[in-house]
Amino acid sequence: MLVVDGSAVFGEHGDMSRVTMVDPAWRPSHKARWLWAINAALLWLVVLVAQVVWAVADGSIARWHAVALVATLVAGAVHIGVVPAWRYAVHRWEISENAVYTRTGWFNQERRIAPISRVQTVDTERGPIDRLLGLATVTVTTASAAGAVKITALDLDVAERTVARLTAIAGGTGEDAT
Repeated sequence: MLVVDGSAVFGEHGDMSRVTMVDPAWRPSHKARWLWAINAALLWLVVLVAQVVWAVADGSIARWHAVALVATLVAGAVHIGVVPAWRYAVHRWEISENAVYTRTGWFNQERRIAPISRVQTVDTERGPIDRLLGLATVTVTTASAAGAVKITALDLDVAERTVARLTAIAGGTGEDAT
């Protein structure tokens, strides 16, 4: 039986009837909603600028320009106003002595569990908006073809403690994750 955080993940001999999946416990920073809203707003700003260039280059204020503008404003408002809250409701992460867990997404949702024994590197990323908001993303690279596990939008001090904890746990296994 594999036990992760005190919960039986698989029964003995692979008994799938006893599978228990526990959602990760921790949310990203409350500032994550601002990060996602700002990133969405920047995307829609590019679309809006392209529409203005199109309207000016076309030389006329046609009905299609108005329709495109209204569609852009509605889609942008939904993306900026709804998606960050939705993502915040979904995103979770947790680290145990055995694994790194994440649940991400908004429309398409993904759960990832990476065993600590497979951890190869732990990195911190901070883009310009992350730095402005005091946030960071922790990237856990594993010996997996599925790619790295990202824990996004953490307060910087939480990210630094998370990296230190993951490094200590992974270094303490005595195993090589290759």
